[in-house]
Amino acid sequence: MSSSITSITDEALIAFDTIADRAGSLIQPTLRLGVTGLSRAGKTVFITALVHNLLHGGRLPMFEAAHSGRLARSFLEPQPDDAVPRFQYEDHAARMIGERIWPDSTRAISELRLVIEYESASGWNRFFSGGRLCLDIVDYPGEWLLDLPLLRQDFAQFSLNAASLARSPVRHDLAAPWLEKANSIDPHKQADESDARELARLFTDYLRACKTEDRALSTLPPGRFLMPGDLDGSPALTFAPLPNLPDGPAPKGSLAAMMARRYESYKSVVVKPFFREHVARLDRQIVLIDAMQAMNAGREAVIDLERALSDVLSCFRPGGGNFLTNLYSRRIDKVLIAATKADHLHHESHDRLEAIARRIVERAAAGIGSSGANIEVLAMAAVRATREASVRQGGEDLPVIVGTPLDGERIGGELFDGNRKTAIFPGDLPRNPDSFFKAVDSVSQPLLPEINVVRFRPPLIEESESGVKLSLPHIRLDRAMDYLLGDRLA
Repeated sequence: MSSSITSITDEALIAFDTIADRAGSLIQPTLRLGVTGLSRAGKTVFITALVHNLLHGGRLPMFEAAHSGRLARSFLEPQPDDAVPRFQYEDHAARMIGERIWPDSTRAISELRLVIEYESASGWNRFFSGGRLCLDIVDYPGEWLLDLPLLRQDFAQFSLNAASLARSPVRHDLAAPWLEKANSIDPHKQADESDARELARLFTDYLRACKTEDRALSTLPPGRFLMPGDLDGSPALTFAPLPNLPDGPAPKGSLAAMMARRYESYKSVVVKPFFREHVARLDRQIVLIDAMQAMNAGREAVIDLERALSDVLSCFRPGGGNFLTNLYSRRIDKVLIAATKADHLHHESHDRLEAIARRIVERAAAGIGSSGANIEVLAMAAVRATREASVRQGGEDLPVIVGTPLDGERIGGELFDGNRKTAIFPGDLPRNPDSFFKAVDSVSQPLLPEINVVRFRPPLIEESESGVKLSLPHIRLDRAMDYLLGDRLA
């Protein structure tokens, strides 16, 4: 099994694309920012909020270029990649601000170019001309990113890993129909299309069940099984791991041979082009995670999130290079892992959320032998849907958050209609992040605090005296922007 996810041919194509991109950047300075995230993390919301705040002069005190008044203006331009769908910023912003509806989840790759004109912090640079940076935002599903480790695995290793995960306590009941069917079939029997379709369907149903809120699991490759797009029903997606695969090569014409061939087709037709054409061309990357939902689902979901982040970090091409290597080999020099939905907690717990996310990332990096260099961790809310308050209870003030629950949301047996505000006590996160990683069978294992995860509507955005809608409120979006963009606007 190869330790590399790219071949010599892939590297040559990547080098060609990088040289072309670098040549363009000499004329037009460009930063390619990858935005991805694991399920329910809010990728579309993040991009919409980032662009909206830059276009409308949002309050960004921790974004140095904005705070110092060096941002001249920002505007949208046609993106450079005509074959990639455009990120529909206008539609998403209209839904969030006008209708107060969250946009749909990312289902495919998209791109948007935002041009930022600024005044350099250096007096010498200001003497020559104003600065201009093209920010190319590449939005893609996190499930696709989790496919990249498959490039290092043959079908036998993929089957072994998938079966091992499926038999874990938190997954076994969900995987039972697929495991039962797969174990009842001899992998060396004659290949049969009906067997392949049934196994693929059962395996997909199992992966889909893992994503439900009560499980909130993150490691779910192959990603296109959940988001097939125009590949739905194709042989490249009509396969499944075989948990009882014998050692040695599969007989020609057998079910195992057909599954292995289709698995390799999936890697060559789907996964490799995605890495080569998109991931390998990125300069910076933000990975959004819904740590709140994972913590609410329990230890197993948190540990699974750690596993997924290990896979994510192992796939990037991290670190900087020298001038010559940068000409032909791109490296992601900064990665931000952002725990979203900080607005679902009182500010007193924001540092704890960040500490828990940082501990997950540290464990994930250590698991792949990485130092975690060039990786930052942040707790944030790209759009703040709540405000803070306090209520008097039992003679003391209790910190609460106030917002408008989504239509159909139920809190303590009370059903909400999407119009009425309410105050809830969100719960406290543990002070010790390691609480989530203690052995499940430990007799002295402490009980984890219950977290009230409520889905709120986007906030009501007020208008200025001139009738212009104000920018979207946030929590630490400016810190994320400063980390990802600040040095390129110096």
